[in-house]
Amino acid sequence: MTFWACSRAAARDASSGSPLPARRGPTRTFAAKLLTLAAVVAGSSSCALAEVAWETAAPESVGLSRSRLEAITQELAARRTRTFLVARRGKIVHEWYAPDWNASKPHYTASLAKALVGGISLLLAWSDGLISPDDPAAQYIPAWRNHPEKSRITIRHLATHSSGIEDAEQDDIPHMKLPGWKGAFWRRDPDPFSIAIRQAPVLFEPGTRYAYSNPGMAALAYAVTASLRGRPCPDIRALLKQRVMAPLGIPDEDWSIGYGRTYEVDGLPLVANWGGGSFTARAVARIGQWMLQRGEWDGKPLVPQRNLAGMVAYAGTPVPERSPANPQPASGLCWYTNFDRVWPQVPADAFAGAGAGNQVLAVIPSLDLVVVRNGGVLEESGGDTMFWGGIEKHLLNPLMEAVREGSGEPPYPPSQAIRFVSFDSRIRCEAPGSDNWPITWADDDHLYTSYGDGHGFEPFAERKLSQGFARIIGGPEDFRGENVRSPAGERLGDGAKGPKASGMLMVDGVLYAWVRNVGNSQLIWSEDHGATWHWGFRFDISFGSPAFLNFGSNYSGARDDYVYAYSQDGPSAYESDDQLLLARAPRRRIRERAAWEFFSGFEARGNPVWTGQIEKRAAVFRYPGHCRRVDAVFHPASGRYLLAVGYNHSGGWGIFDAPEPWGPWTTVYHTAYWGLGDTHGYRLPSKWISSNGRTMYLLFSGRKHNGVVYDAFCVRKMELELAPANRPSTPRRNAERE
Repeated sequence: MTFWACSRAAARDASSGSPLPARRGPTRTFAAKLLTLAAVVAGSSSCALAEVAWETAAPESVGLSRSRLEAITQELAARRTRTFLVARRGKIVHEWYAPDWNASKPHYTASLAKALVGGISLLLAWSDGLISPDDPAAQYIPAWRNHPEKSRITIRHLATHSSGIEDAEQDDIPHMKLPGWKGAFWRRDPDPFSIAIRQAPVLFEPGTRYAYSNPGMAALAYAVTASLRGRPCPDIRALLKQRVMAPLGIPDEDWSIGYGRTYEVDGLPLVANWGGGSFTARAVARIGQWMLQRGEWDGKPLVPQRNLAGMVAYAGTPVPERSPANPQPASGLCWYTNFDRVWPQVPADAFAGAGAGNQVLAVIPSLDLVVVRNGGVLEESGGDTMFWGGIEKHLLNPLMEAVREGSGEPPYPPSQAIRFVSFDSRIRCEAPGSDNWPITWADDDHLYTSYGDGHGFEPFAERKLSQGFARIIGGPEDFRGENVRSPAGERLGDGAKGPKASGMLMVDGVLYAWVRNVGNSQLIWSEDHGATWHWGFRFDISFGSPAFLNFGSNYSGARDDYVYAYSQDGPSAYESDDQLLLARAPRRRIRERAAWEFFSGFEARGNPVWTGQIEKRAAVFRYPGHCRRVDAVFHPASGRYLLAVGYNHSGGWGIFDAPEPWGPWTTVYHTAYWGLGDTHGYRLPSKWISSNGRTMYLLFSGRKHNGVVYDAFCVRKMELELAPANRPSTPRRNAERE
């Protein structure tokens, strides 16, 4: 999955085409009053303040802090803000308007139009095969075909401000007072397109520098319109209305573009794409939500996912000049991307568009978050030199705080061994329609796993299995999966009605698996790498979904001669319990129920106490109401035990670490919702931990969300920041039975 971020301080034009007057915002004292007068913080019902209808939700229900959103609103109100809208999981969770504004009143876009109009029109033409980013622009602009510099300009150059075409700006002179061709461009005298095509000079070799250019965007509008010649929608306005606005349910009165005009130039009906737009906040947010959903709406793709991803990915052209005060993101195609984390607190898949006065649409797919802000400039004293700094400081970073605070307090303090975890924006999903995936590293250097409620990998099983088995060959970036057929191990039945593996482990050449949904769980094993299975004893008290603690290949590097298993303290894998349990058995007696003993607390010296009586079990990990399915693995580089705990089936989960299998636990990662819909089953394959411990891969499943089918074998890269302290490579051996 690849999605990205943001645009730039644009020219100073509103929909009227005139420069925006400086406007002093309300004081902070008055801003607090504005919150009570004009704030709309969504509850849990349908919202009907504007023509663009949205379902709403309370911020807390989607993992956002209400108090933090209100604090952000107060700060934005004091900084000339007129609209502020936040949507998460496809629902409006916070919506605020200044007293002189409302949800049905459009706001000018300024250069946010470059993304909303220029970017989307290019996306549609590209999706239809009419134009391509690396086409020479002269293919669509005949006047450039014999020009020494302009003939070398591509569509990509125009869409990334790297064409070399000079901008129509000069020394902060108001647009209408600019001399020569620059003033004529803004006065549209006789039309801005002829000026952009024939008069604006090229200042440098195309593709060698970043230099913002409104005339370059005008040339892009010309090229896109030329590609539409002879099509049902001959101009950009008609194209957007038919292909995007109407399907998204955005009525005509909620948007306008191109300064309300169409220019006939060279037989083409040209509409401005660099400014001159006017949209309600909800209309802009709806477009952002559609893009977050990878171009899908109401279950139907409006554009190919790969084309939309290509629009918001880093375009490969020169990165703009940056400063600490103005962290300007790199270019996508008419959008900008945070791919290199120029905004360190914001995920790398963030993308946005922006215009003069800090008109902003920001989309963060990994957080399932869309935000719209309109008004006056956020940092009045800095001008363009603080354009992106103002957006980062007053909008993006505070929103990240709202996400962090909305996740609630984790049950344990922060880890001192693993300081930070980040996730790659790309996710590889295989075996669609199958989920579950407990996994272990075997003696043949392959991973073995079990899938549920599906057909596994290609060639698919001929019927849907509640429990099937598979082998994973290769590394995390080049793996392939193949089904391992086993009449003795395969089971039928959907959901809770069918047996499913909850944990897997290979020890001394034998595969072991815990099977849930059999009242409560049952041990099975295979001595031939999954071809045949033997069914053993059951736990009939608690242990509804056990998972083994995994070490290296074939249990190499284990801390002692025991195997360990964790489980939620309840009979069902479909309910969240208050605590996790820990059991162990000698590795040569795993199949014997009588050999299993259970963690029951600590003795006076702090050593764990074990008992053979399951009724005397004690919690090894507590998080009331948040303990569901679990996975555990030893992390050699840090010498820590990692516990992945699913809190629910709605995308809430965490990673915890400890120096021993029984604790004490600290928090590596914690989220109430990580932005991918209803995910579950978080696994940490031990084979895919790098030798330095800084890279791991997460395996998980879910449902279809934002156009992506996560009901699959989903693999996502993780980067860990390790503390520089001692990093033992083998576990300590200080646990004895008491």
